[in-house]
Amino acid sequence: MEPFIHYAPYTGWVYPNETVIEWSVAIVVYPYITGLVAGAFTVSSLYQVFGFERLKPVAHLALLTSLCFMLFVPLPLLLHLGHPERAFNNLLTPHWTSAMAMFGYFASFYIVLLLLETWFAFRPHIVGEAQKRKGLSGAFYRALTLGSYDVSEPALRHDRKWIFWLAIAGIPGAHGLHGYVGFVFGSLKSREWWSSDLMPLVFLFSAIISGVALLIVLYVVSSKLRKTPIDLACIKGLAYTVWAFIMVAFLLEGLEFANIVYKAREGIEMILAYVTGPLLIPYFVLQFGVGSILPLLLLSYMIWRGTTGRALIVGVTLSACLVLLSVFMMRWNVVIGGQELSKTGRGLLSYPLQVFGKEGLISALWLVVAPLIVLLGVTRLFPPWEHKTAP
Repeated sequence: MEPFIHYAPYTGWVYPNETVIEWSVAIVVYPYITGLVAGAFTVSSLYQVFGFERLKPVAHLALLTSLCFMLFVPLPLLLHLGHPERAFNNLLTPHWTSAMAMFGYFASFYIVLLLLETWFAFRPHIVGEAQKRKGLSGAFYRALTLGSYDVSEPALRHDRKWIFWLAIAGIPGAHGLHGYVGFVFGSLKSREWWSSDLMPLVFLFSAIISGVALLIVLYVVSSKLRKTPIDLACIKGLAYTVWAFIMVAFLLEGLEFANIVYKAREGIEMILAYVTGPLLIPYFVLQFGVGSILPLLLLSYMIWRGTTGRALIVGVTLSACLVLLSVFMMRWNVVIGGQELSKTGRGLLSYPLQVFGKEGLISALWLVVAPLIVLLGVTRLFPPWEHKTAP
């Protein structure tokens, strides 16, 4: 019995063994979350490593965002597995020729790196709270000090060096973590929609713009909730970052699509029937039109006119929301769309979205919302707004 998938013969036929779409919306959320991790860490690194001072108001928020989302990255995969407890066998007895087998090591390394960088970044705050708080909260902060209460200028310089080198190590770590997701899809020659050498780059650049877009929304919303003024220079810096990377991502996605169509010249009728039929709205309208071209034009207009004040904040925030939609649709069109196209190139499948269940829509929404809830709690313990206490 196949309760989640049904076959919809738009045209042609498929093999009996490919009538089930194995990777559901949970696997769509997986690369989406990893992209947010990589993009948020990019913003943090632009300040910590490259000295983009205008990004200082969101640098520590970006670090906490990357950490909180990274904690939930393995969860979609564990929900998808029939026996998630067997996932540890991937670390204990790995298959060294498998790209998926490397994920556990990449993820473990990156989580440790984020924890270390976060500890060094917030150590002055931890020491301050440990010295003035009593009771259980005081014991919590005193445990986090690891016995180090020195916040003198030489000690803080030492902390900044650690942050700098950890951020440098994290740049290839974060981008490699997400680039490998694109590598997994691009290396599958059996899927016409996935087999592209550009897939890792498309995933990587779309990840950067999604993480930056998320930080724009988080920074604006948090500033409104805290009733503090929004740093316009920071918003402009984030807008320039999104604008620059979205052009590169848009170009790469266009080249990838042209490459897929060109390689499918023997089955070009099937590809064209797919992109002008079931894929028309999610791909051309939502991913490219609404999610890429519209925010690109809006940001270009504001940069050209030198927009400032409330209009800049509203325009950049709206563009960020559209970019988040675009990147999610890109993940959807890759994961789901790639499976809807038959391996024979002669038929299409249909994926009915399940609402309930461990891989349903509600579970997928929780996978995205849960890191935000954790981030809310973490920012109460380690406020990223108090720059005077952080290196």
